[in-house]
Amino acid sequence: MKTVADLFDPEPQVWGLRGDPWVWQAMRDHLGDTYLPPTLGEVEAMLYTAFNRIVGVDLFSELEPSVYRAEFAHGGASSGHVHLLTWRIDLLPLLVERAQSLL
Repeated sequence: MKTVADLFDPEPQVWGLRGDPWVWQAMRDHLGDTYLPPTLGEVEAMLYTAFNRIVGVDLFSELEPSVYRAEFAHGGASSGHVHLLTWRIDLLPLLVERAQSLL
């Protein structure tokens, strides 16, 4: 049986801001041992819920293009900044697409 961690490998080649890889890893750690739900809708809901908890914003309703989170600051100009637009447009859809290929 596949786990949600299977969705996170390989990492994307392109990120929005420096906090994004740290969110990716936090989501992987948070959901890693969870078995992949049987439907794509459940997978998508699980991923968005995890993102919202980890980053502390509702990805659907937050109007800002990015947010700062100190726990994801590890050096660099945009350190700690999470690019919400990249998560909406690229990263979460990538994870959902990977789930679809595994279901």
